[in-house]
Amino acid sequence: MQSILRWSIENSDPSSSQNASHVEPRKIDPEIIDMILGKPDSELMKEALAIAVDESRDEDERVQALDDFEMLIEQIDNANNLEKLHMWEPLHNLLLSPTSPTSLKSHVLWILGTAVQNNPAAQHAYSQITPPPVPTLLSFLSPASTSSPKVRSRAVYALSGLLKHNVAAVRQLDREDEAGWAVLRDALEDSDVTVRRKVAFLLGALLTPTSTYSDSSPLPSASGPTLHTSPPPPPDQNSQPVHPNSHASMVADPSSANTSPLAVSALAAHGILDKLISALAHPVPHGADGEHDGRDADFEEKVVNALYTYAVVCGAPLEQGQKQALRAYLEAEAKGEAGTHSWGLTDRELRALKTKIRD
Repeated sequence: MQSILRWSIENSDPSSSQNASHVEPRKIDPEIIDMILGKPDSELMKEALAIAVDESRDEDERVQALDDFEMLIEQIDNANNLEKLHMWEPLHNLLLSPTSPTSLKSHVLWILGTAVQNNPAAQHAYSQITPPPVPTLLSFLSPASTSSPKVRSRAVYALSGLLKHNVAAVRQLDREDEAGWAVLRDALEDSDVTVRRKVAFLLGALLTPTSTYSDSSPLPSASGPTLHTSPPPPPDQNSQPVHPNSHASMVADPSSANTSPLAVSALAAHGILDKLISALAHPVPHGADGEHDGRDADFEEKVVNALYTYAVVCGAPLEQGQKQALRAYLEAEAKGEAGTHSWGLTDRELRALKTKIRD
């Protein structure tokens, strides 16, 4: 056996084993890989956006491309990649372009709202573009706007996604040249009831505190609104590390997400509180020609919830006339509904609201 082993070693070709271990792998065509595995989402996004911004394309083709794009950015990782792929500006420019058809703008608004919804990282990235997005989105709700009801509704959707839990963006509503709070106030009487509902819901969301009110976040006094709060305490040096993700900014600085103090002040300062109560006491007809009376159960529920958050959760003051008007509405509704109307509030919450508006 040893002689056979010695013979095999002496007669083997060492170069053959070296050649076998260095065989060049066969290169596979990338197109074949794409056919098997599918293209990366980033490539699909690039292709869809390229079609959407191409004015030589058919309108239906561009709209379909935006439909495909919207499905992709429903995934938060893809939404966060909009900044890396430099896609925020082209999308926003489609809203600004006078040649963009209404159908295209409607789809872009839906994409923007989906991308920034519950995503602080995307909110921040979109807020940094020029021109600023908040005035552009508000322009679709302006009384001078000729936007369709569907476009106005989607503009509120995009605004909601951008403004909720985003103090920096909410501050832009106070710009005198934009009168953002006034635009939202007037939208509570939009001819389309869907727009009214979404604005009432947005106001309620902005009012909702992310933490319990404390001395560092004072409420407005009865004598007038408080527009500024004292600086928050320094962060705890022993707190857990903030990991890089979509909500890192919110975790690092919780005050950046608490829009409640700003919203409470704005409701009193810009007549929004009166408009909300008037929407209940003296509803404005809705419809293209005002053919429907102003009553809408869903809208009224959202308004009552916003008022509950303002008065009870935030502990903000109501004037005597406001209390009387709201009390009269609640009492009339209780009689008309045999006392069963709760507006989505628990019994305890409804009692707290009624206690708040007593003389």
